[in-house]
Amino acid sequence: MGMKNEKELDEEKALSIPPVTITNGKSKDTSPHLGDILPLIGEDGLESSEESKAIDYTHFSKKDFVDLVKELSRESDFKKVDAILQDIKPHYNDIRERERAEALERFKSNGGVEQDFNFKGDEFDSSFEATVKLIRDKRNQYYKSIDDQKSENLRKKEEVLEKLRALVDREDSENSFTYFKQLQNDWRASGPVASGQVRTLWANYGALVDRFYDQRSIYFELKELDRKKNLEIKNELCDRADQLVNVERIRDAVRELNDLHDEFKHVGPVPKEDKENLWQRFKAASDAVYARRDAYIVQLQSTLQKNVEAKLALGEELVAFATFQSDRIKEWNQKTQEILEIQRKWEAVGAVPRTQSKEINKKFWSSFKAFFNNKSIFFKKLDEQREKNLHRKNEIIKKAMELKDSKDWDKTANDFKELQRQWKEVGLVPEKLRDKIFTDFKRACDYFFEERRSQYEKTDRDQEENLRQKEAICLELERMAAEKGGTLEQLKEFQDKFNTIGFVPKKLITVIKNRFNDAVNKVVTALEIPDTEKDRTRLEIQLNNLKNDPQAEVKIYHKEQVIRKRIGKMESDIAVLKNNLEFFGRSKNAEKFKEEFNEKIRIAGEELLQLKKQLKMLRAVSS
Repeated sequence: MGMKNEKELDEEKALSIPPVTITNGKSKDTSPHLGDILPLIGEDGLESSEESKAIDYTHFSKKDFVDLVKELSRESDFKKVDAILQDIKPHYNDIRERERAEALERFKSNGGVEQDFNFKGDEFDSSFEATVKLIRDKRNQYYKSIDDQKSENLRKKEEVLEKLRALVDREDSENSFTYFKQLQNDWRASGPVASGQVRTLWANYGALVDRFYDQRSIYFELKELDRKKNLEIKNELCDRADQLVNVERIRDAVRELNDLHDEFKHVGPVPKEDKENLWQRFKAASDAVYARRDAYIVQLQSTLQKNVEAKLALGEELVAFATFQSDRIKEWNQKTQEILEIQRKWEAVGAVPRTQSKEINKKFWSSFKAFFNNKSIFFKKLDEQREKNLHRKNEIIKKAMELKDSKDWDKTANDFKELQRQWKEVGLVPEKLRDKIFTDFKRACDYFFEERRSQYEKTDRDQEENLRQKEAICLELERMAAEKGGTLEQLKEFQDKFNTIGFVPKKLITVIKNRFNDAVNKVVTALEIPDTEKDRTRLEIQLNNLKNDPQAEVKIYHKEQVIRKRIGKMESDIAVLKNNLEFFGRSKNAEKFKEEFNEKIRIAGEELLQLKKQLKMLRAVSS
């Protein structure tokens, strides 16, 4: 009485379902429980934690991480939450440590001592830490509630066991069997307990149930009816187990099989003559599912090993990127596209065994992060250089703004050309300001050159008008010469008027000047005055023209040097003539030669006198 027979012990042992074990890729068929299978099989038939596709947190900002943990705080799957927190915390700590190092460097550069440095972080740090603490508190509360519930379930089961003991030990009554069935229902409804207490509880419960049936022989008929009912229930469970071999997703089949095992275990005993056949049928259905599971695990391991080889190869391919360096943006962008393509291949590979995933991921992502860290350093230096370039171009814009209103057209135009040359030599500036500063610089340049162009157009119009007026004077002088009219006073008036008129177009300066000089010479020739007076008049007009020339001082100086050389040469020639004249006194034809030489000396003297008068007039003009 109260001792279980061998078949009953076999049934209880079979229903306890120990965990599966994996040996060299092959599974021992020990009928594992669902809780032992699930860690091996994820939502898509693969491992569901580290083996799920990794998310790249490399480019997450602190704000991105804060938003992520806020979303996690609303998640009820704490295993998933813990896995994600484990992934993101090192990334967040790296960012914070980098900010701390930069803040310390600034603190020390400002004269601070490292021992006095205190890094408080920013609002993102406070929000991140507060949200993580909230998640931990919720998780602890959740697991505490589970532990509390299991403790309460243990209390209920122990209470049921005490009531069963009392029922077994007391005298039979007409209500004993009904009360017994109620206690069985209470046992099933009491829920799970801590795993370490399951075997003892079930052993005590089974022993008490057996004692109840063995000691209540007067209710044998009721016992048999109950066992027949249990037989019907277990046959239904076997039918459901038979159908599991057709379930497409092995994970769903294993999960439902474990549920069936749990129900099978809670259903009471069946007639002894049916027990073995029933159990063998249920076990056969279970073995069929386990065989599919074992085949799936073998296939899964093969797939995982292929994934290991593929990811190791991609990791090796990525090693070269960790040391890549360049001073060209185009090359960095090209390498970025290449490494992102490798990342896409990596993400497409799938899961690897949990025992190898950490090392494989570390090798791949360390090279990945090293590349983007080097790229970040490059672009940081590039940004610093662009800020310097921006400062230089702003200085150029400042100078251009100062010059744009200048009226010194030629000099300022050259200054602007120099600024434009400097602008081209300065490198790139930040993209967001590139168009603005170029527009500012161009506006200053355009303003000056537009003003200069307008001024030149006005000057051209003025010069055209001056040309017209000078041509009118030339025309009037030419008319006077043709009519042999006019006086010296009129000639001087025309000359003064001609000289007071401004510039003419550059290409016609010589033309109009030559026409004027020719007209003046014709008028002077037509005047009825001595030739000496005409020469003097021509000289005066010539000297006055020189006086009004923009380079008058230089030209008068050169004119003076020419006259002085001619005077010197004339004086030298007269001296030579007078010296030679003394030799003719002893010659037969002396008188004839003396007359010729004296005439030459006279002509030379007159020319010397004219030159000296010209020199005197030139001095008067230049003084």
